[in-house]
Amino acid sequence: MGTVRLLIFDLDGTLIDSLPDLTDATNLIRGRYGLPEIGIPDVRKLVGKGARNLVERALPGATAAEVDEALGVFLDYNLAHIADKTRAYPGVPETLKELGTFGLPMVVLSNKNVALCKEVLVRLGIGEPFTEVFGADSFPYRKPSPEPVLAVLKEYAIEPVQCVMVGDSINDIAAGGGAGVVTVGCSYGYGDASELAGAHYQVPDFPSLLHLPFFTKKAMSNEKRLKLFSKLSKQN
Repeated sequence: MGTVRLLIFDLDGTLIDSLPDLTDATNLIRGRYGLPEIGIPDVRKLVGKGARNLVERALPGATAAEVDEALGVFLDYNLAHIADKTRAYPGVPETLKELGTFGLPMVVLSNKNVALCKEVLVRLGIGEPFTEVFGADSFPYRKPSPEPVLAVLKEYAIEPVQCVMVGDSINDIAAGGGAGVVTVGCSYGYGDASELAGAHYQVPDFPSLLHLPFFTKKAMSNEKRLKLFSKLSKQN
């Protein structure tokens, strides 16, 4: 791969564990339609492709109008209770801080709406390291389509081989792989092991990112020296 110049992170299942709050929101709308509550393991199977997809699958047989109404209730509840039970995964704040010392732009690319992404990042105190946050309503397409990744690459004028994408599900690995970027699968997240099989690398926890070859202090220090040498050469 080329020199890393951009880091893209998924949100739910990668940076944060939001399943408890998503489960409460899901059971709220199920209760309104007389459906029994479901547990976190069941909701885990519903997440990953945006709120509408989750609502449609949580309310089997619902009409389009009912889905629209339930989606509004779901999003309103989720925003109001965005961080009641949601927490950053262990080591996320510290690892993001360390990655920030490399001087690389870091962005969030989620299938959750931007407003919800930004709110939960602020509430959990982990939003500062990110230069931008992109969500389900940022682009015409969502992951697993590679189009959102390609759009981010274009905005930052970065070649695919210069980008690393970190995520926990097939949506992230497929989107990143389709765009030609280096992919890192987080095995602690929501996706099954089979979903991460196509990732270039896998990590068992978020801090393990720092042990990957392109994130080591030595690798980054060498890159900084090369940039300094190039700058001095041009001045001379």
